[in-house]
Amino acid sequence: MNLYDKVFPPKVIVLPNGKNVTKPRSRAPLAAAVLLALTVLSVKVTGFDMSLLARRIKEFFVILGQMIPPQWSYMPQIWQPLFDTIKMSLLGSVIGSLLVVPFAMLASSNIIHNRAVVSVMRLILSIIRTLPTLVTALIATYVFGLGTLAGTTAIAVFTFAYIGKILYEEIETVDMGAFEAMEAMGSTKVRAFISSIVPQVLPSYLSNCLFCFEGNVRYASILGYVGAGGLGLILNEKIGWREYSSVGMILLALFVTVFIIESISRAARKRLV
Repeated sequence: MNLYDKVFPPKVIVLPNGKNVTKPRSRAPLAAAVLLALTVLSVKVTGFDMSLLARRIKEFFVILGQMIPPQWSYMPQIWQPLFDTIKMSLLGSVIGSLLVVPFAMLASSNIIHNRAVVSVMRLILSIIRTLPTLVTALIATYVFGLGTLAGTTAIAVFTFAYIGKILYEEIETVDMGAFEAMEAMGSTKVRAFISSIVPQVLPSYLSNCLFCFEGNVRYASILGYVGAGGLGLILNEKIGWREYSSVGMILLALFVTVFIIESISRAARKRLV
């Protein structure tokens, strides 16, 4: 008997027929110990200082207080960057969601039986998914120059990887009966996929695209920090100049915009489900 068995011995249950049944030991104490050890290690590696956090946390509320009330007169300068942010998010979401469909098909093991092709497609999606949106936007600014095109490209790349993973997992859960029947009748994989698989995954696909668009509006608002256009440009500028009342107006405009988009998206997704 090992040390874990001695500390947490298995529980023996006596059934009415007189037989003894050993109940599996709970792994919760072991998991808790591992989690605690990793937490302690993280604190040491990151240099986390709870006392410093307790002393300086009030400064956050000082800055927050300087944002209230927001500078209403600054709103006319926010409209154009706000519209740029929405346009980047919408266009990037649409492009990424559409481009990923054939890749998701090739990454689905129930559609493509060549394991090499499936593995390569999934590897591509995984690599793209690991790229932070800010890094993608920074690279895009070197390629396309400063402006909303770089931001749109970064949003499209993120959407491509995010929707791609969800979509191929959805495809692998569908009923394959109609697909196999169409293939047996001589249809190509693409035609059978469009006719039998797409109708099954379309509601969840559209719902996930709308959900991704909600998040992209928030992500796009900080892409201006690397020159990719949108609200991030003026947000970075006003924070740099310590004009917190203008920052408060920018954040308020973003909050209202995201709330409206999420409300519309939520209502649309309920109709799709």
